Amino acid sequence: MAAPPLSADVRTEGRSDLALEIIRRGGVHLVLCEVRAQPITGRDLAHELLDIQPPVPIILLGDHDDREWLTAALSSNAAGVFTKDTSLDEFLVGVRAVLSGHRAIGAALIDQLLDRIAEHPSKAVGQVAGSHLSRTELEILALIGQAESIPSIAASRGISHKTVRNHLAKIYRKLDLHGRTEAMLWAARMGVAVAASDQGGL
Repeated sequence: MAAPPLSADVRTEGRSDLALEIIRRGGVHLVLCEVRAQPITGRDLAHELLDIQPPVPIILLGDHDDREWLTAALSSNAAGVFTKDTSLDEFLVGVRAVLSGHRAIGAALIDQLLDRIAEHPSKAVGQVAGSHLSRTELEILALIGQAESIPSIAASRGISHKTVRNHLAKIYRKLDLHGRTEAMLWAARMGVAVAASDQGGL
């Protein structure tokens, strides 16, 4: 991180609670944290950062054996999630994406998510075909599949951020998904974005 091309001013801290104190004092633009950090886990630290203004993005890291932890963390507000065996080039691309306001996920974790989604494809297709999702939920899922953010969805539909989150919570429950990232991958894999657009709902 300190070396080119980022040339960042890096500070390390062994305890996540002490790191949180440093972050709250300001001047921190990006946090890299072990998903199993102690005494505050990486996922909980991501939640703590919600109260900080301006927002400080956090990237969670874990070993190959931590993939379940990392996958679970995708439902948090962490801006990036990577395994430590991610290539340097892939990781640096992810860091730049996060600093630009986007989310970034390591390729190994995306593969795991897609495998999980693929476990019950017939159930998933049946849920959409059987209209278990309302028209509004289907349209919002389509927008999520196009990687639209909650603020942009709220603006395009003329509703509040809270209303969008409420719709997303219902979508997650009906499709047995664990957060926006899984919903985005699910929609893309199942062609929901195309299907919803074809129906003239967007």
